[in-house]
This record gives sequence, structure tokens and C-alpha cells, in this order.
Amino acid sequence: MPFSSYKTIGAVAKEFQIQYRSQEFIEELAFPVPVGFKEELELLFTDGVVDNSEDAICENLIYPVLKEVWKYYRHKFTLWSHQTLVYDANLLGQPDYILAKRSPLGTIIFDQPYFLVIEAKQDKFEEGWGQCLAELVAVQKINHLPEQTLFGIVSNGKIWQFGKLNLDSFTLNKTFYTIQNLEQLFSVVNYVFKQCELQLDSLN
Repeated sequence: MPFSSYKTIGAVAKEFQIQYRSQEFIEELAFPVPVGFKEELELLFTDGVVDNSEDAICENLIYPVLKEVWKYYRHKFTLWSHQTLVYDANLLGQPDYILAKRSPLGTIIFDQPYFLVIEAKQDKFEEGWGQCLAELVAVQKINHLPEQTLFGIVSNGKIWQFGKLNLDSFTLNKTFYTIQNLEQLFSVVNYVFKQCELQLDSLN
């Protein structure tokens, strides 16, 4: 069934026998926020319409942050938007964004995913995490690397939450981050990218 059918972390944890914990694991890894990005965001919040629809939130608030950090890692990773992900009939759908290993065959080839980003539709973070965890389980099975740490982000554009799956253990970071504190938000997104890079390098 579609990932969106999973409405809570508990539902996924029960079905796939995953242990849940809530604790701090995110660290801040400094990242230079471009001046132009700050100015553009301020303009959007002042004179634009940034959150009237799910598409607007993704395009105006979530993707721009991801893209700025991804630029520094683009030689190793590709950032995919609404790429279909299928493991079996019970785990399938389209995450909003996927960071995947850059394929040696080119950017049109979808390779091994490392982290997923889900929009918290209508600010329903619990449902967002149910969907995100189901997607992380699917990626873990697709990659055939249960020891790999996979990261998830659930965001409504303004609030950003972070989680990770390793083996049969899912951890939700206690601290949430906001787009109002851009320096901090960029630093924690950068931390996730860096952890993915370190894992990728360790396999090469």
C-alpha cells in the first residue's frame, strides 16, 4: 500500500518491529548561508505567498534549503524530487525529496538513497513521520544495507524535524528547528548531508 497509508510512527514500528526512541543526535555543522538566499526568503515572507498549497511550501521553503546545501555535495549525490520508490506492494509511493548516490552512469539514473524529505501536509507531523518511517524501511530493504544509517526530515517549511533509522531502531531528534533561524537550520541540514557523505565514502 502507499507510504501515505501509514499514519503514525507506531503503526510502522509495530508492523516492521522497529524500536522507537526520542533523543538528541543532530549536531550543528557550520554552513555559510548565502546573502542572496536570506534576501530572497525575506522578500517571499514579506510580499510573496509561500504556504497557500503543498506545492508552494515545497517549492518556496523546503527545496531551496536542500538545494543550497546539496550544491556542496553534488559530485557525490543527486537530489531527486517526487521520484517513485517501490519495494513491494506494501511499501511504495513518492517521497517529496530523496538524496541518492550520484550514479556513474549519469544524473538520470536513480541510485542508492541516503535520506528522504517529507512535507508535513496540513502541519500533521505525526502522519508525516508515519509516512517517512515507512519510506525509510523501504529504502533499507532496497539498499540491502541494514547497518546503513538512513535519515529522514519532516517539515512544513517553517518547522523542520529530523529522524534516523539504523538496523531495527528509529530515533527522532528531540529538538526541532525553524526557518527563522537560518544559520542553525542550514548547519543541521549540512550535518545530515555530511553523515551521508561519510557513509558513502566508507563503502568506496
